[in-house]
Amino acid sequence: MKLIQISSHEAKNPTELSLRQAFELFEPKLRPPFALTIPNPQEYLFLNKAILYGVLCETHVGKAHMKHLHAIVTDGYCCFVSLLVEVVNELYVKLLEPVKSRLIWVTKELINVLAVGVEGLLVCLLRQILGGDFSDGNLWLCFEMATIFMSKWDYLLQVDPMILTSGLYTYLRLLADHSRFVSNPKLEALKQLEIDFCIKVLKEQFPLCLKVGRDLVRLLQDLVHLSKFRAIWKDLVLNQGEFKARGFYGIPQLYNTRTPSEYMLLRITPEMEAQLRFLLTHVKLGNQKRHQAWFAKKFLWEPNRETLIIDIVRFICCAHHPTNEVIQSDVVPRWAVIGWLLKSCTKNYVEANVKLALLYDWLFFVERVDNIMDIEPAMLLMVYSIPRYIDITLTLLEFLFLLMENYDVEHYDILVKGVSTSFSVLVKRGVICSLDVLTSCDALSPILQQAQQVFVR
Repeated sequence: MKLIQISSHEAKNPTELSLRQAFELFEPKLRPPFALTIPNPQEYLFLNKAILYGVLCETHVGKAHMKHLHAIVTDGYCCFVSLLVEVVNELYVKLLEPVKSRLIWVTKELINVLAVGVEGLLVCLLRQILGGDFSDGNLWLCFEMATIFMSKWDYLLQVDPMILTSGLYTYLRLLADHSRFVSNPKLEALKQLEIDFCIKVLKEQFPLCLKVGRDLVRLLQDLVHLSKFRAIWKDLVLNQGEFKARGFYGIPQLYNTRTPSEYMLLRITPEMEAQLRFLLTHVKLGNQKRHQAWFAKKFLWEPNRETLIIDIVRFICCAHHPTNEVIQSDVVPRWAVIGWLLKSCTKNYVEANVKLALLYDWLFFVERVDNIMDIEPAMLLMVYSIPRYIDITLTLLEFLFLLMENYDVEHYDILVKGVSTSFSVLVKRGVICSLDVLTSCDALSPILQQAQQVFVR
C-alpha cells in the first residue's frame, strides 16, 4: 500500500512518511465500530492524517473512511483539507495513478459538504495542470477539474464564488494551447468542456469576472478565432448590457483594473514557483546560467512547452516583486531572467505573446492603481541591453509602439496615456535617471524616432 513512487536512491518524503506513520499507529481505530470518544487536538491531527492516508490508498474502503471523517470532524474539515493541500503541493507529481484518482474523488466529497478551505484545494489542483503539456496524465487532470467545476457549480457558488474566476483564468489560458491542435481527437471532448465552462462563467457570473481585470481581455483576444468567444468579444465591444453587470461600461473598465497577482500564480506549478523565486532571490548575477539550464531542461524542453514562457513572464512581472535589499544586491535581476526567456523563444507567435506579457501593463498604467514593479523589468531590459544586445532594445520598443498604435484603435487615447505615464513614472521614481539612454541611441530606427514624442509627454 503506497502513496507515491520513489526511486531506491531517493530519501523518504517527510509528508508521505508522516501520513503513513499516523495510519500505522491508528489503523485499529480506522475499522468499524468506530470509537465515540472525542479526541484531543493532537489525536485529532493524527486521526485526520491516518484517515487521509486510508482514503487515498485503500480504495475498497474509501467510503468507510470518509464516513469516519464525517463522524469525528470538529473544525469544518479545515485540518483534513490543509493536509490534502500539502499532499497536492508537495507530492502530486509523484503520486501513483490510482491515488490521483482517489484525490479527485475525495475533493468532490469535500465540496459536497462545503468543507472549509476547499476552494484553496481546487486552486492547488489547478496549478498542477501544465500549459503546453499534452500527456495523458495532464489532459486527464484538465478534464477532471473542468468536470468538477461544471458538476459542482451550485456548491462552488456557496463555498466561494471567486473560485469560478480561478477556473476561468486557467481554462482560458489552457484553451489557447489546446485550440492550436485541431486534429487531435483526444482533445476534442476536453476542448468542448473547457469552452462550455468558460462561456458559462462569462455569461452567468460576469460581475465576478470583472475582478480578473485587464488580463481577462488579453486571454479572450487569444480565443476570438473560436465562434463562441468571438460572440462574447462582440458583446464586450457593442452590447455590454448582455452581461447583466450593473455599472459595467465596457472594455476600458477592465483595462483600468489591475489583475491580482494570485491569477498569475495559477499557471505555474508550486515547484516552478519555488525554483524561480530561488533564482531571483539567492543566485548571484553571473552564476545563473546553470540554474537556467536546469530549469529549461526540467520545465521547457518538452514539445509545446514553450508557451509556458508567457505565463512565467507574467509571474515575474506581476507576482514576484523583490525587496529593496534584493534589488540593491548582486542577485540576478528580473530583467536578466526575462531576457533569457525571450531569447529562448523559437516560435514567432510565442515570442509575440511573451512580449505582450512583458509590456501589457504599460498600455494601461495608472499611477494610483498600478504597481511600478510590474513595468520595471521591461524598462531595465531595454536599458541594460544597450549596446551589447541592442536588438532586444529595438524589438521591444518597436513592439511597444506597435501595440500602442494597433492593440485597440477605439481606445487609442487610453493606450497613449498608459505608455506615456509608464515612461514618466519610471523616471520620476528613479528606476532610470532619464530617457536619454533611449532617445539618444543612434541605433533607433526611424519609426522609433518618430515615436519619441511619447517619451516626453
